[in-house]
Amino acid sequence: MEEARAVRKPIVIAPEQGRVYAMGQMRAIFKADSDESAGRYSVSEWWLEPRTRGPGVHEHPEDHVFYVIAGTLSVRVNDAWSHVSKGGYVVIPGGTPHDFENQGSVPSGFIVFNSPGGFEAKMTNIAPALASADLRM
Repeated sequence: MEEARAVRKPIVIAPEQGRVYAMGQMRAIFKADSDESAGRYSVSEWWLEPRTRGPGVHEHPEDHVFYVIAGTLSVRVNDAWSHVSKGGYVVIPGGTPHDFENQGSVPSGFIVFNSPGGFEAKMTNIAPALASADLRM
C-alpha cells in the first residue's frame, strides 16, 4: 500500500485536456488511467453526436460506472435498453453484455469510471475500429 501512495500524485485536468481519441461521431478523452491510479481505475469522458451508434454489444472484465453529463444516453445492459438523462448513472459489472448510443437530437456526454484500471490500453484497437465505422443511425 505504501508503494502505491508513493507512485500516485494529485492531478488537476482542465476541460478538453487528457488523451483524446477521435472516432468520427464519437470522441473519448481519458482523464486518468493506470499510470495516475496505480492500476486501480481509469476515468474518461465520452461524447456522441446526435443519432450515433455505439460500439455494439460487448463485454469485458472491468466494471463500468457511467454518469451522464449532457443529453440522453441510451444504454443496453444485457437485453434491456434504458434512456438515461443528465445526472443519471448506470452501473455495469464486469462480464455484463452492454452497449451505448445517442438516439437523440442533441450531443450526449458521459463520464466513465472503469475498475480496475487498464481499459485505456484497449483504446489503441478500439479507436481505429470505431473511427473507420459508419456510426450514423
